[in-house]
Amino acid sequence: MKFKIAYIVLALSLANTSCKDMLETDPTTSVPEEEIYKNTDNVATVINGTWGYLNDTYFTYANPGYTAIMRTSDAMGNDVAVTTKYGYRDAYAFTELTNNRSNRVNSFWIMLYKVIDNANNVITKVDGAAGSDEDKNVLKGRAKVLRAFAYLNLASFYQFSYLKDKNAKVAPIYTEPSTLQTEGKPKATQAEVYELILKDLKDSEVLLVNASRMEKYEINIHVVYGLLARTYLQVGEWRLAAEYAEKAGNEYELMSASDYQNGFNDLGNSEWIWGHKQTNEQNVASYTFHYLDVSSAGSYYYSFMADPYFKNLFDSSDVRYSLFEWDNLPGREGFLRYKKFKFKQNLIGDIVYMRASEMILIEAEGYARAGDREKAITALNKLRTARKAKLFVGADTNKLIDEILIERRKELWGEGFALSDIIRTQGKVARKSFVDDNGKPIQVQITGADGKTKVVDGQGHRVVKFPDGSVFTANSPYYLFSIPYEETVRNPNL
Repeated sequence: MKFKIAYIVLALSLANTSCKDMLETDPTTSVPEEEIYKNTDNVATVINGTWGYLNDTYFTYANPGYTAIMRTSDAMGNDVAVTTKYGYRDAYAFTELTNNRSNRVNSFWIMLYKVIDNANNVITKVDGAAGSDEDKNVLKGRAKVLRAFAYLNLASFYQFSYLKDKNAKVAPIYTEPSTLQTEGKPKATQAEVYELILKDLKDSEVLLVNASRMEKYEINIHVVYGLLARTYLQVGEWRLAAEYAEKAGNEYELMSASDYQNGFNDLGNSEWIWGHKQTNEQNVASYTFHYLDVSSAGSYYYSFMADPYFKNLFDSSDVRYSLFEWDNLPGREGFLRYKKFKFKQNLIGDIVYMRASEMILIEAEGYARAGDREKAITALNKLRTARKAKLFVGADTNKLIDEILIERRKELWGEGFALSDIIRTQGKVARKSFVDDNGKPIQVQITGADGKTKVVDGQGHRVVKFPDGSVFTANSPYYLFSIPYEETVRNPNL
């Protein structure tokens, strides 16, 4: 997919989006708006450019587009032991996302609202473009999905769970194209934001029902079903979450045990529903592999090590268990590698957004919380069978839900769900130092490059409390992303 021309169109379309909630963008050239939205081919380029902007825009090397939000979510969770390397150290320590002047806080806000504004332009103007009604429906449907996706991220990270307080204020809603005269809006409630998300997705369910696609970066009906499943899970519509998850994933085959070892880097993976393709020319998003890939020689930061206790959640027969390995390299000795993500040979990697296994887990959780234990167990055990893990047996529904949530941690590690799941379930971060009862580091055995084994101190979590010294707790403001300081200055209605 070629984004270079699309970026030009995107920049031009953003020239008219200097809303109070965004940094202003001054174009170096000018194309009349009527040309941008003249026909459906041009509008399709805006959609493609918006997708490219979301994924392939560098704010810093540690903020390569949307993947930075996913990495931040995992760094702030339970199971990634971040090293002191550049990138996510401050997010891991809960000192960055609460700082409304930080670069990351600013870049996330700008990115999400620019996607929203571009979607608003398409939704508002595509009906006036030359082209078939079928093409217009697809473009409007995809724009509504992108807008819903951006608002779902705002609802997930900028306020506590909908189920805690649906009337809590989260972020402004904009549904019209922004201009220099657009007045900044006040925060909307979680209920209002989720109402818009669901309306956009339900509209898209109709608009995209027959939409075809050539590649999995394009939004189709299964992506819509998957986002509806995520949204219904957030708002506690358990049975709807399960039913839509089943529809989203039923045409995607779970990967084989051998495929699980291949590095989670290929859009062609049988169970990937949605993702972002990378090429040698356009590969910004795959820079994120430098943090996730802890075993390839070409990886640079290798900062997302696994919590040593995380390994204990897996059965030794589980295909995922074989991905663990104690690091033996100088400066990294004693850290636990989890070799799930690996660069391709050309040091790029496609980005996964949605997989069939996630849908199975939503199906299991939805049915379990709705009281349909048998369907929940069937779904959970379908995934465990594919991973060669022990099957769940039991009559305790609470235990079943706990097992499903643990399975989410095991299966979706490194895919961006850690913090959002903690906020959604009103849970708390759980980390402990890798030390024995006397406070001494637990010893682990490693094999050096010379083939000899030796015993070294095991390395685990470096941050086990909040910055103020308090213990991790549920519904902590440390979990929430801040609105940028500059935004609060520009928009007094916040």
